[in-house]
Amino acid sequence: MRLPAALVAVALIGTVLWDAFEAIVLPRRVTRRWRLARLFYRLTWTLWSAVARRIASRVRRESFLGVYGPLSLLLLLALWAASLVVGFGALHWTLGTTMHAPDAPPSFGTYLYLSGTTFFTLGLGDVTPSGALARGLTVLESGVGFGFLALVIGYFPVLYTAFSRREVSITLLDPRAGSPPAVEELLRRHGRDHLHHLERFLHEWERWTAELMESHLSYPVLAYFRSQHAHQSWLGALTTILDACALLMAGVPDGSAWQAGVTFAMARHAVVDLARVFRLHPRAPSPDRLSSSDLVRLFHLLAEAGWQPTDPEGAARRLADLRLTYEPYVNALAGHLLMPLPAWTSDLDKAAAGR
Repeated sequence: MRLPAALVAVALIGTVLWDAFEAIVLPRRVTRRWRLARLFYRLTWTLWSAVARRIASRVRRESFLGVYGPLSLLLLLALWAASLVVGFGALHWTLGTTMHAPDAPPSFGTYLYLSGTTFFTLGLGDVTPSGALARGLTVLESGVGFGFLALVIGYFPVLYTAFSRREVSITLLDPRAGSPPAVEELLRRHGRDHLHHLERFLHEWERWTAELMESHLSYPVLAYFRSQHAHQSWLGALTTILDACALLMAGVPDGSAWQAGVTFAMARHAVVDLARVFRLHPRAPSPDRLSSSDLVRLFHLLAEAGWQPTDPEGAARRLADLRLTYEPYVNALAGHLLMPLPAWTSDLDKAAAGR
C-alpha cells in the first residue's frame, strides 16, 4: 500500500466534492480564500481578459468576452469530473485493488480507465473489479458520479433562469434611460408628467438589485455572463440606478426621494458585496465621470421636473459624498470585468435618434 499517495488521492476527491458543493449546492457566499473554483477563475479570466484587451474592435472584443462565461462553466465542470476520475483511479492504484483486465498486472492507465467508465456509469465490462475492496470503491465512485452528473444537470437551469431574469429588466431599461443608459435620459424621458412612474420604476429596481445580489453572490460566474445587446450590461444598469438615486437624494429638497434612498441602499449593498466576492480594491474613476457642466444640466432637468434644488452648492456636495460610497466599487468591478461604466449625460442628438 502506497499510503502517502492514497492520502493525496483521498484529499483530491474530498477537495473537489467540497468545492462542487460550495459552488452548486451551498446558497451563500463562501469567504474562504483558497478554493479550486476561485483559483480556476482567477487564472482563466486573467488569461482571457489579457487577450481581450489586445482586440482593437469593440464588437469583436465583446463577442470574445461573451464566450467566457458559458465556456468557463463547462471547463470548470470538466475539471471537477477529470479530478474525480484521476482521484479514484489513483486510489485504486495505490491500494493495489485486484481486477480482471487484459494486461497483468494492471497499469495506472488501466486503473484510470476503470475509474472513468465507473464515474460516467458506462459499464463496458472489459475491465471489472475483483475483490471486496475494489468492488466497494467501484460502487462508491459510481454513486459519486451519478450524484455529480445529477447536480450538473440541475445546475444549468438555475443559472440560466437567473440570467434571464436579470436581462429582462436590463432590456426594459432601454426605452426609459437610453442605450447605453444615462441619468440625463432617465430624467428627460420621465419629465414632469411621468414622475409617478419614476418612483414605481425605482421600486421595481430595488427588487431587481436584491435578486441580482442574491443570485450573483451564490453563483459568481453569472457576473461574467454578458448581455446579448450592445451597450448593455448588468453593471452599467446598476450604476445608472445608483447615479439616479444619488442625484435625487442630493437634489430633491423634501421627502420625495424616499424610494430613491431605499433603492440606493440596496444597490450599494450589492456592488460592495460583489466587489468583495472578487476581492477587488475600490478605486475612484479617473477622470471624473461627472463634470460641473453636466451637473448643471442635471440640476436643470430636476428643476423642469418640479424638483428645484434650493441650495445647488449644498446639493453638489451631498452628491459628491454619495458618489464616494459606491463609485470606487463599481469602477473596480468595471476594470475587472471589462465592462465600461455609463456616462451621467448623453449626447442630445443620439438621445433624440434613440426615441
